[in-house]
Amino acid sequence: MTADDVETFARCLTVGGVAVFPADTVYGLACEPDSREAVYRLYRLKGRHPHKPTAVMFFDPDLALATLPELPDRTAAALERLLPGAVTALVPNPARRFPLAGAGDPETLGLRVPSLDGPLAPLRSLSWPVLQSSANLAGEPAPRRLDDVPESIRAGADLLLDAGELPGTPSTVVDLRGYDETGEWSVVRDGAVPAEELAEALSSPRR
Repeated sequence: MTADDVETFARCLTVGGVAVFPADTVYGLACEPDSREAVYRLYRLKGRHPHKPTAVMFFDPDLALATLPELPDRTAAALERLLPGAVTALVPNPARRFPLAGAGDPETLGLRVPSLDGPLAPLRSLSWPVLQSSANLAGEPAPRRLDDVPESIRAGADLLLDAGELPGTPSTVVDLRGYDETGEWSVVRDGAVPAEELAEALSSPRR
């Protein structure tokens, strides 16, 4: 990827587009998180039920924490240890930020900050988050290569960014909503980061 690719990506999202892009795990779909029309388009491309929540991805962990100043201190410190990385953290969202991502649970936010190395490094320059989900049809495997993205999604997206073959294992989803008060956490979806690695970062037994 190049700086020009990233500029095109940002411009696409700014005007309400939906893009297929590479992350540190699999290819994803991205759009402006506050554009209802763009979010609905993304959901329609995936065939995803509109009441299911999805994640907001930042490309800079410092920006993520600065945008969510109401995060409890212990939770924010845990995120500093976990991110960037192949983790989606479910965190409390009392300010109800990014309500379109929360769907039926606006007080929970799925937070993602990928690890951007090698060919993905230019994405670090993006200064605003995206609403994102894997670029697959609902219930189907997440795509490792751009060619693995279903044709219907590639045809319906406004931009396709290719960074070659990716690791192919989706992010691990970890629930941190009770972490600040009790230190409790749980794995909601197994993925690229094993529970043992999470336990080391969170210094708390798995529940």
